[in-house]
Amino acid sequence: MTHQDRRAQNLRGILMMVLAMAGFAVEDALIKAASVSVPVGQVSLFIGVVGIAVFGIWALRRGHRLVSRASMSGPVIGRTLAEMVGSGGILMGLAMAPLSLVSAILQAAPIMVVAAAAIFLGEVVGWRRWAAILIGFCGVLLIIKPWSAAFDPNVLWAVLGMFGMSARDIFARRMDPGVPTPVVATLGYGGVIVLSVGMMAAAGGAVMPGPVAWAQIATAALIGLVAYWAIIEATRAGDVSVITPFRYTRLIFALGLGFMFFAERPDAQTLIGATLVIGSGLYTLYRERRRKVEDQQTAIG
Repeated sequence: MTHQDRRAQNLRGILMMVLAMAGFAVEDALIKAASVSVPVGQVSLFIGVVGIAVFGIWALRRGHRLVSRASMSGPVIGRTLAEMVGSGGILMGLAMAPLSLVSAILQAAPIMVVAAAAIFLGEVVGWRRWAAILIGFCGVLLIIKPWSAAFDPNVLWAVLGMFGMSARDIFARRMDPGVPTPVVATLGYGGVIVLSVGMMAAAGGAVMPGPVAWAQIATAALIGLVAYWAIIEATRAGDVSVITPFRYTRLIFALGLGFMFFAERPDAQTLIGATLVIGSGLYTLYRERRRKVEDQQTAIG
């Protein structure tokens, strides 16, 4: 592949990543809006049913088995369970806390993955990246403000969601690469369905959504699928080190949507905290890229 072709692929990957982040932000906003009149577990149940139908059909049409030795391995099951925990935290956070705060906290997931990889997978992390991780967690504390009278315990749901999604990515690193993406996605949506049924039971059952809520839920499901497809295309099109920083555009979209539709006005501490989280994440990515380049040069030398 020529340099020009690589640049074109990276540009497509960036555009797909930005599209995915915009889609996920809109999906979050629609879930939050629908959860005002419909239990959030019921909202996620509908989205889960649509997702498992689409990805299940995709997997079967490609001749993949949904149940096999590889798909029932420990890392795949662990990823599914972690996704259940992460999704539950995010859904409860969206229903009970400001959209902008939930999105800002979730931006810490990449640095949490680096820390967990060092602790549980034995990956080498130098002092610079540990310092960036510490700064990122300080940013999360600024967003949460546990010392303030304005502290909202509901934001802790987003923290749980962040830890769950970080664990999901750690398990994904241990999965057999031969497990097809649509199979993994189908199992993930299956876990969300199980979670949603439990949340509905805890909330006292289901209600009949009105026309507006139905439209919000259906649109969220559709946009979520498009965003999921876009992020898969992004990771396949471009270099990971080039496109990954554009994950942080999700916060920009979330801040705009929170401002326009939920009258959210993040305070200065929240914005500073979000800046620290994003800055530490970008620096961590930069150091990881530098380390890989240095390792390659050492191997060649």
